[in-house]
Formats: sequence, structure tokens, C-alpha cells
Amino acid sequence: MVSVMSEEAPLDHLEPEEASESKAGVMTKAELVDEVARVVQLTKKQAETIVNIVFDSIVDSLRSGQKIELRGFGSFRLRSRKSRTGRNPKTGEKVEVPSKKIPYFKPGKELKELINKVLEAATAAAPPEGGESV
Repeated sequence: MVSVMSEEAPLDHLEPEEASESKAGVMTKAELVDEVARVVQLTKKQAETIVNIVFDSIVDSLRSGQKIELRGFGSFRLRSRKSRTGRNPKTGEKVEVPSKKIPYFKPGKELKELINKVLEAATAAAPPEGGESV
């Protein structure tokens, strides 16, 4: 099992930001690289190398059957799916779907709490629907 632990709360600096220029609500890998470069004051090339190393390490660990724990963030692990009989959506014909392993992310307690705190703050700040403010 790969485990990463930090002494500080690593997610405390996260705040909701404006929607990105591309797709609202979606951060691309390129945008993640830009954010890493900005926050750590590196070149985009250096930030891209770091992001790729992190992603490759996660994939390699999962490939070898290891679980990855990022304390305060969450964990990545493999789940097994049994073989089953499915249907071709175009023809309705029965198709055998083999068993397989799929990657699964389980968010950590701190991440869940942070997300819910941000959503609660956004809900409290928004005016009620269809009503007038008094």
C-alpha cells in the first residue's frame, strides 16, 4: 500500500473559484498543470512532469495491486466485477461481459467535509428561489 501523509491539513487552501474558460465544472489535465505551475511557481513543463509522475505512480501502483492512500484526500483501489450477461443496446442481442478489475476512488473524510462546507456556504449565500429578499 502506498501512503502519503502530510502534517498540515492539505486541503485548507482550497476555495471555490470561477468557472474555467473551457467547460464549467470540469478541470482538464492542462488546467491542472497550469494550476500547479502557478501555485508552486514552476514552468508549465516542470509542472507537467510532476503531474505526469503522480498519475503514472498511481496507475503503476494500481496495476501491481496496491492501494494508494492520500491522507485527508482519499484512496484509490481496485474493485473486481464479476462476469455477466449484458445486452447490445443497438440489437438487444445478449453479450457475455467478462470479469474485470476497475479503479475506484473513495474520498477521505476531510475532503467530504470540505466539499460539504463549501456547498453549505454557497447555499446559504444564494437567495431563495423565486422569492424576494426581505
